[in-house]
Amino acid sequence: MQLVRGLHNLRPQHRGCVVTIGNFDGVHRGHQAILARLRERATELGLPGCVVIFEPQPREFFAPDSAPPRLTRLREKLELLAAEGVDRVLCLAFNRRFCQLSAQAFVQSVLVDGLGVRHLEVGDDFRFGCDRAGDFAFLRQAGAAEGFTVEAAVTVEVDGLRVSSTRLRAALHHGDLPLAERLLGRPFSLCGRVLHGQKLGRQLGTPTANVQLKRRRVPLGGVYLVSTELDGRCWPGVANIGVRPSVAGDGRAHLEMHLLDFAGDLYGRHLRVTFHHKLRDEERFSSLEALKTAIDADIAAARAYWQGKPPTHEPE
Repeated sequence: MQLVRGLHNLRPQHRGCVVTIGNFDGVHRGHQAILARLRERATELGLPGCVVIFEPQPREFFAPDSAPPRLTRLREKLELLAAEGVDRVLCLAFNRRFCQLSAQAFVQSVLVDGLGVRHLEVGDDFRFGCDRAGDFAFLRQAGAAEGFTVEAAVTVEVDGLRVSSTRLRAALHHGDLPLAERLLGRPFSLCGRVLHGQKLGRQLGTPTANVQLKRRRVPLGGVYLVSTELDGRCWPGVANIGVRPSVAGDGRAHLEMHLLDFAGDLYGRHLRVTFHHKLRDEERFSSLEALKTAIDADIAAARAYWQGKPPTHEPE
């Protein structure tokens, strides 16, 4: 899959493609249906399929303190889009200049002049351009004038409700991992590099890997049964994700993971941590002894859960 960062990096060879536009946060089953249709139309027309995304996501630009937590960072999103058979991603910087583009200027500069779009697949509720003035009807009219077709994306439902990133965040917030997996079509996971931390887990007799999140907010919190793949082997473990209220911290969310019976150096490794089951909410303990007791109980619960049930990862 080819990644193009910004309109200024588009070249003549990038013109002529089938396009869809959106945040694609989570690349859930609703997104997967759009991408499947993108592949179908691209194959029919003999053209590459291109996904247009934005960094930061629009709500992160307009209201960074209240924007919903990311389901996927850019690196994770690109990996998931590549797995869905996308040929090209155009990542546009969402900044003050870009958000002031009119709907007509967006169509002309991005879709027509930039990508030479032949077919566009978007949700019928898609809005774009300054003040969100552009909508599906506007795109249909523009397509008729500029020579590209526009089709509304299919709606995917789970439990009778539309699959969306908002619903997925709600499921994760409430610890409903089975629902999250049904919405995603795979278990929920987070990726990050293992960094040096406070070494508190080692002092308590339970060494942990401190996984860098690089997120303003996270979509879930608490203590979970998790797994990660290392050198072709899937290791079960237990993880805490949150602000660590029992120790002095920086107020930001951290992911600390203990792998059962693992004895090795993880520093610098980039890991995908898959969440399987929520044990409990994060708690504030009155002493390190009480914290250690709770950690020991979490590890015992993890051993009981994984006994005779080796973790597996669904293909992504």
